[in-house]
Amino acid sequence: MSLRAKFITAIAILLFILMASMLFLIERREKSTIFEEQINKGVLIARNIAYLNLEPFMFWDVEGVERNIQEEIDQKLLYVAFFDQDSRPFAASDFAKKHEQICKKSHLEGPVDEDSHYFQTKEIDYDETGVMISVLEIEVPIFARGSSYKWGSIKIGLSLEDMQREISQTRYMLVLIGLVGLLVGIGGAYFLSRRITGPLKKLVEGTVRISRGDFSQNIKVSSKDEIRGLAESFNEMSRQLLLARKRMKAANKKLIQAEKLASIGRMSASIAHEIRNPLTSANLNIQKVLQSEHLKQLEREHLNLSQEGIGHIEKFIKELLNFTRVSELNKDGYSIQEIMDESIKMISSSLDEKNIKLHTHFQEDLPSLFVDGDKIRQVILNLLRNSCEAVEEGGEIKILASLSQLNGKKAVRIEIMDNGPGIPEKDKENVFEPFFTTKSSGIGLGLANAKKIVEQHRGMIRIKETKEEGACFEIILPAEEQK
Repeated sequence: MSLRAKFITAIAILLFILMASMLFLIERREKSTIFEEQINKGVLIARNIAYLNLEPFMFWDVEGVERNIQEEIDQKLLYVAFFDQDSRPFAASDFAKKHEQICKKSHLEGPVDEDSHYFQTKEIDYDETGVMISVLEIEVPIFARGSSYKWGSIKIGLSLEDMQREISQTRYMLVLIGLVGLLVGIGGAYFLSRRITGPLKKLVEGTVRISRGDFSQNIKVSSKDEIRGLAESFNEMSRQLLLARKRMKAANKKLIQAEKLASIGRMSASIAHEIRNPLTSANLNIQKVLQSEHLKQLEREHLNLSQEGIGHIEKFIKELLNFTRVSELNKDGYSIQEIMDESIKMISSSLDEKNIKLHTHFQEDLPSLFVDGDKIRQVILNLLRNSCEAVEEGGEIKILASLSQLNGKKAVRIEIMDNGPGIPEKDKENVFEPFFTTKSSGIGLGLANAKKIVEQHRGMIRIKETKEEGACFEIILPAEEQK
């Protein structure tokens, strides 16, 4: 059974017990009140009949009394009987005469006061056919005006059908009120259970999703109670788990990267030993042969091509060794303007060849960078060279520098953007990986080496999303030394 079903069942049982108890007490009280009203009504009727027949009763006019009381008989007043001062039957209606037990005995024998009365309920055969009816029998004393002793008594019998009907109607009404109250209570319990168990159900669903590895859970609860506190604690737990998973992924990524670098380092050492020395010897021999005056033009061209190929191989080995070698940084204070100017001078010839327009904008009063100037120039130059190769002839490259923050400390943001074809979405996650390249002649170590240098400076480099076409690389470097 679910928590909601248990809650509704418990509330329904409690409401049923409470309503049944209340209705039972109310029904008993109403029944007692109706019975007392019937007794008071009977006493008044009996005294009224006695008052109307006082004169013939005092003059022993039996026929006159019986004639008068017979006229009073109806469906509610079943019988009337008079008794003298010695409690002997004096006069009675026809119904009372047929039932000897009515006139047989008076219940007010002996001295009594004017306020005395006797009552009882009994079952009487109505028409000698076995049909029994409930009767309230009431007897009151008869006193003459100014007399201090009892002259006799009068006994009447009232039908209880009206009283029983009224009690039944009251009982039905109370039962109806109880059922309505029970239904309203169950409905209220249902909505209350939804309000209570709804957030709990969300929490259960959230824990199930977390168990499946989905930590991006945020449960919203509008109530201001313990449920909201539980939801907020759950949301905080989800956030911490998500943060822990991100940190774990980052740590795993760094571990994999470290393994890659270690593998590349071992491979680089082997390449340097096995290839570089023979290549150097072959290059020297080609240079000596090229110095000969007896070479034909075609042979000289072939040797030049071989020497150019050897140069490419040496360049690849050099970049590979630079990427895997852990070098110390020679940090010093540099202005961003100084680093940029020197980097732009080194690539100015390539910009002029393609007629590329270079726009720079530097925020005023930028702090100095505490960096290795040569390494950062290498990063900037690599990004500028990539942008220069990406744009068409007559394209544009923009360099922006502004104040920023990194890890709560002052930093400088550098943005290098171009209007080239941009980087495909599927390649953005891999551009900083070693040996990943989309160029036919590249080896894929430029951006990987740039990221390595920036992270050595405790900075950050990434691809920035822009509304314009082209690619935009963002570099954030600390403006002061971070320990």
